[in-house]
Amino acid sequence: MRKLTIAVTGALALLALPAMAQQAGPPAYGPSITQEQARAAGQAAIAEAKKNNWRMAITIVNTAGDLVYFERVDDTQGASLLISQKKARTAALYKRTTKVLAENLAKGATFYLTFPDLIASEGGIPIMVDGKIVGAIGASGGTGEQDGMVSAAGIAAIK
Repeated sequence: MRKLTIAVTGALALLALPAMAQQAGPPAYGPSITQEQARAAGQAAIAEAKKNNWRMAITIVNTAGDLVYFERVDDTQGASLLISQKKARTAALYKRTTKVLAENLAKGATFYLTFPDLIASEGGIPIMVDGKIVGAIGASGGTGEQDGMVSAAGIAAIK
């Protein structure tokens, strides 16, 4: 009985982590990203992918997770088009990087599996302007680390 109590207590503590983080307050949404900002981020991300000879798809979404900009390197695998969109949408809607979600899932936070429209794989990053989320970028086609590097290059272009 003691082992079960400890296991249940541990599971409840894991479930409470997002609520505790939520109390600290995620960043607020600002006005949605402009087409000019999205284009700059997307083109910088594509340039980074091409520089490294990575076939990638790049998606920029607004605060609601809706498509604002998309670009891909020729011969990028078809699945990456959809994955980049889902990474960007996840980062915008859940107000955090998809890398954080992946790390938490790897630590056993399987409750994420029940969340709608979520992907837990590095490469989705919220885009912040003046401390507020204006959208998000998602990259897919390389390793998780490569996707994250390409997304970061896109964000750096609008800061």
